[in-house]
Amino acid sequence: MADAVIVVALLLVAAAATTAVLVRDPVRQALVLAVLGVLLAVLFTTLQAPDVGLSQLAVGSALTPLLLLLTVRKVRRRGRKEDRRR
Repeated sequence: MADAVIVVALLLVAAAATTAVLVRDPVRQALVLAVLGVLLAVLFTTLQAPDVGLSQLAVGSALTPLLLLLTVRKVRRRGRKEDRRR
């Protein structure tokens, strides 16, 4: 039973990682990255590493996507300001 859960978690992680690579929009990439972080946290928990899973949950599914979304927003704002000046 535990092996089946690990295999399913690995397949979901592989699918989410592939999706993160194939998605072209940075905002969608950040959202897929958040989902990937949650799936990795589940995988680590099933592999009996709950401390790593909690760290992954905090950093991989919350902090990193948030920073990416804020960065994309800042870059897009800066691009609009430069277009207005021209």
